[in-house]
Amino acid sequence: MAYLLLLGAIAAEVIGTSLLKATDGFSRLWPTLAVAVAYLSSFGLLSLTVKDIPVGVAYAVWSGLGTAAIMAIGAVFLGEPLNVAKVLGAGLVIAGVVVLNLGGAH
Repeated sequence: MAYLLLLGAIAAEVIGTSLLKATDGFSRLWPTLAVAVAYLSSFGLLSLTVKDIPVGVAYAVWSGLGTAAIMAIGAVFLGEPLNVAKVLGAGLVIAGVVVLNLGGAH
């Protein structure tokens, strides 16, 4: 159940981050409210997650997978360029998350 909560926290964070550009510097009401709700939901779910998953592991998974997802969304939907360094960096972040999870069971 904790990992489902973590996936929900990641999804909410990705939604919030994806909508940041639409806020136009927090000058547009509805996108700004959507971002606030998404981030509050994300942190709320993350706080429930750390009851069962070590905080270091939960945060690494949350931030790492969120970063990789945002990079992909930026490339596909926002026209942001991808290059070898970005893809390699995302791969290293994901590898780090895997290593933390393997070592987090102790």
